Amino acid sequence: QVHLLESGGGLVQAGGSLRLSCAASGRSFSSYDMGWFRRAPGKEREFIAAVKWTGMRTYADFVKGRFTASRDNAENTMYLQMNSLKPEDTAVYYCAADPKADSVVASRRSDDYDYWGQGTQVTVSS
Repeated sequence: QVHLLESGGGLVQAGGSLRLSCAASGRSFSSYDMGWFRRAPGKEREFIAAVKWTGMRTYADFVKGRFTASRDNAENTMYLQMNSLKPEDTAVYYCAADPKADSVVASRRSDDYDYWGQGTQVTVSS
């Protein structure tokens, strides 16, 4: 069993920055692929970024260099640095773990992730 806990969300003005953290339980974090997703009001959950256990990173096109995902295996923590935030980035942000990690790159599909955090709210005001 893997437990994930997101933190770092909040209210920020457009153009501002936030850094989200995802703390994971367990001793196998370094072997998991990890992903960030979000769900905006009235919309489906969407992929943001993923970091494979090897450190390889994958991003959604809309990120366009504004967000950076990273992980610290020694701390069992994954991060999402978000810069140049826009009102349309308002959503609940979730981290997820894929213990199988059996793809060449970390998956963009939420169905491939077995464990999820409870989410953290990010609100960007205009």
